[in-house]
Amino acid sequence: MVDDETVAFDLDGPDSNFPFYVSSDVYNAVILPADYAGDFEKTFNGTGPFKLESFRPKQGASFVRNEDYWSDKALPDRVEIKFFDDEQAQVLALQAGQLDVIPSTTRLELAIEGNPNFKLLSVQASSHDQVHLRTDQAPFTDKRVRRALALTLDREAIVKGLLKGRAIVGNDTPFAPIFPSADPSVPQRKQDIAEAKRLLGEAGVPNGFEVTLTTERAYDIPDYAVIIQNFAKKAGIDVKLNVLPQDAYYGSATFGSSPWLDSVLGITDYGHRGTPDIFLNATLKSSGAWNAAHFNNPAYDALLLDYSKARDLQAQRLVAGKIQTLLLDETPAIISYFSQYSRIVSSKVEGVRFTAISHLLLDRVSFVQA
Repeated sequence: MVDDETVAFDLDGPDSNFPFYVSSDVYNAVILPADYAGDFEKTFNGTGPFKLESFRPKQGASFVRNEDYWSDKALPDRVEIKFFDDEQAQVLALQAGQLDVIPSTTRLELAIEGNPNFKLLSVQASSHDQVHLRTDQAPFTDKRVRRALALTLDREAIVKGLLKGRAIVGNDTPFAPIFPSADPSVPQRKQDIAEAKRLLGEAGVPNGFEVTLTTERAYDIPDYAVIIQNFAKKAGIDVKLNVLPQDAYYGSATFGSSPWLDSVLGITDYGHRGTPDIFLNATLKSSGAWNAAHFNNPAYDALLLDYSKARDLQAQRLVAGKIQTLLLDETPAIISYFSQYSRIVSSKVEGVRFTAISHLLLDRVSFVQA
């Protein structure tokens, strides 16, 4: 503490995006009181427009308007949160009109399609399903093979078909177009089956190869895996699918005991972040805890340090362009899209707001006047 209103942070190294790490976008950066007793379920300290009234394990929670809130008071006098055991129960509750706001899934969207009692709201996010390619294991030790697989994908078709247009095309780097530091001048990778076959021939596998894609049974990922399998066939690559329950896929989340981190080819979902730093470091840095590609590239690691030292947006974008170009050349991962984050909202209410990292802001919600 510098004084009663100032906190100083001494960092181990330069980090131009440090403010993000202490922002409300980072859910594990909650500031706790010194006497915190671990009893959030009973009494939740906070400064928001609502305060906890009750928490009921496996059932729900109730919040009431915080009359001492420092800004405009919340419009609703209370908010009820309900927990569900499975998606089918959510569908039934939604159709029965028992819910006003709910996170969107493909199954729920099908349940409300064409129903005027609901609307789908979306915000663009940096969320993506990353396809990792083990750079230290055959057949992906050769970057030409990695690039060949990436070139089989029709990204525009994936966005339009699988994601119903609620996504933007990715370019096999964590720099989502929504990040101001992304360099938009780096050429976009597109489907090119002829080039994919040429690269495979140059790498000594002109007739393609067999490989197993291991992934999790979650969200749209199993369908995405089938799409990858079908596109890969066009270049002679035979992809076998191994779709696991989510807990089995992640295992202990440590190298050597996790299909996520140990599989030769896999798909993993990554939620939204406000900057690309976590994706760049955790999933692709040589020492990254989530480096499922086992990517070990000193030039890349050095560029990450340059990026962290950048003092302004122009300097960040300059380094970002170099990182993006390197990753396109090396292709340790395929990122073909960045998804939107969506919620289904009853047409009876208005003023629902939310962020891409799933903060639900209900302080301005009101019922639509008949």
